[in-house]
Amino acid sequence: METLTRRLLNDFQREFPLHPEPFDCIARKLQTSTGTLLDHLRELQVSGVVSRVGPVFRPNTVGASTLAAMAVPAAQLEQVAMQINEFPQVNHNYEREHRYNLWFVVTAQDRQAIDRTLGEIQRQTGYHVMSLPLLKDYHIDLGFHMQFGQQEAVQAALGLMRAETPPPGQRPAGGAEDLIEAIQDGLPLVTRPYADIANRLGCTEADVIERLRGMLETGVIKRLGVVVRHRELGYRANAMVVWDVPDERVDAIGLQLGDQDCVTLCYQRPRRLPDWPYNLFCMLHGKDRSEVEACIERTAAVLDIGTLPHAVLFSGRRFKQRGARYRYQR
Repeated sequence: METLTRRLLNDFQREFPLHPEPFDCIARKLQTSTGTLLDHLRELQVSGVVSRVGPVFRPNTVGASTLAAMAVPAAQLEQVAMQINEFPQVNHNYEREHRYNLWFVVTAQDRQAIDRTLGEIQRQTGYHVMSLPLLKDYHIDLGFHMQFGQQEAVQAALGLMRAETPPPGQRPAGGAEDLIEAIQDGLPLVTRPYADIANRLGCTEADVIERLRGMLETGVIKRLGVVVRHRELGYRANAMVVWDVPDERVDAIGLQLGDQDCVTLCYQRPRRLPDWPYNLFCMLHGKDRSEVEACIERTAAVLDIGTLPHAVLFSGRRFKQRGARYRYQR
């Protein structure tokens, strides 16, 4: 069962079969039965190792999103975090070691809905919200690799995602909103998941498969497969490192950062002066804090960026983590 788990979580984080019986395809490759595979996936979801089996959408191609931060007194942090968790638009919510100590992601159908949500969070909590929407992604949605006896982030196998400016938040062409709503929480863990979705939408199984194929080909869906939770896989430490990079150098350094083995995410976000001078963000994950600190030191030395102003924000408590949900007005 351990071998089955590792192969399932390692090999199927992307390239999920667009076949009427995708779990049967996977089961044959893993030399097990479809029933055993589905039961095991359900167990992994219950245990929290697997978040869902489904799509990861490229930021700002489906609706809109932003990274937000708040500076909250330590004594009030958990209470405020629980208030924020009540908003369905919030899908990630973490404590970080910084004056801005609460960081969360808000996703909704458009920018106006984002602004309304942030305004309501600010009104209910009484604390200012700093919004940092994505400007460019240099390396996003890396996934995690599991090897027998060790764990490491996948870099070479997946390749570097080159700098791209995401289009403004918009609904995908072709009337895909109904399909996005149906799959945003993951595919149903049944023998024919695409047929199950088709029955809900009033279309054919082939229609669902082709629409998913189209969203993958156009980049609306960045990957389709098993979505794991990094802490449950053994990546117990992670830090967001933020840099104040001259605007004329941000693309070059962003691409270089994204190419480092231990960097799992890298993207540009706006400065918010005078409180927030940083415009380049990267995420690093490791088995423990010392591993992440060594990666930061090594990366700064290799790229000769150690003298650039920067801050290291290690994660503390995880208050919420799930896939983004999008709501559309009919």
